[in-house]
Amino acid sequence: MRILVTGATGFIGTRLCELLVSEGHEVRGVSRSGGGEVVGVDYQAKDFTNAESISESLRGIDCVVHLAGRAHVLNKQGDAPALYRAINRDATLQLARLAMEAGVQRLVFVSSIGVNGNQSAQQRFTEDSVPAPAADYARSKLEAEEGLKALVQTSGMQLVIIRPPLVYGTQAPGNFRTLLKVVDKGIPSPFRLVRNARSIISVDNLARLLSLAAQHPDAAGELFLASDGSDVSTDQMLEALARGMQRRRWSIPVPQFLLAVLLKLGGKGDLYTQLCGSLMVESAKARRVLGYQPDADTLQSLVRVGREYRLSRQTPR
Repeated sequence: MRILVTGATGFIGTRLCELLVSEGHEVRGVSRSGGGEVVGVDYQAKDFTNAESISESLRGIDCVVHLAGRAHVLNKQGDAPALYRAINRDATLQLARLAMEAGVQRLVFVSSIGVNGNQSAQQRFTEDSVPAPAADYARSKLEAEEGLKALVQTSGMQLVIIRPPLVYGTQAPGNFRTLLKVVDKGIPSPFRLVRNARSIISVDNLARLLSLAAQHPDAAGELFLASDGSDVSTDQMLEALARGMQRRRWSIPVPQFLLAVLLKLGGKGDLYTQLCGSLMVESAKARRVLGYQPDADTLQSLVRVGREYRLSRQTPR
């Protein structure tokens, strides 16, 4: 297939491009920077929000995997909901219209599990769960999903939506990068008594699922929730990373209610939800419909990531 990947030089995009090239596809990678590290990818410096620019890249493409978007808005940047919508919703819908005009057969849209909510309590999120986004970013993703579904009803282009939770790996940005640094530096963590359960997904497993979504005939018109298939607590996550890094880890037994009080009083209620809340995802549909099979369970993958991170930090003497 001829597959275009937006956000091709990012953390997920790079791994996806590697996989697609290894599977024999013709891969066109677009990003603002243009240059990438995967041999065999036709990298192009294009802004997907610029209609004239991206239209040229869509010519001759069978499938678009849309990874690019806005993940963060700083306070000083202005109206957060409007900024998220401008990129994650409006520019995405423009991309879809242009893809239709170019004759693209399928669009794989990478959304977010945040569309379902930021906590799942005792029940797993499924594809049938009622959306309940709690943040501006997630709301913009849901609005994009709804707009895309309305658009494809009037065209022959197929739509596949993937909602991943936290994506981890050695080069992961954001919150997972912070966890890697905390473990590497031996900073004590207060999560020994936290009994939460979170579904996450390795970048390798997500790339595998996205490749299936781009190719599998039964993926057309479907929504899939993504995960490794096993859940971990925050404390287990940190312990596995420490084991991989061969670092001694100090885990402090702070009562969970006290953590909640301290973080909420400090204006960090969202951080408490992310670190101490449960967010469980059921990914059985992807296994059943697409034959998706994760390559390892979450704890094994986290140990490997910790090991790779330690090796990447070592400098030759």
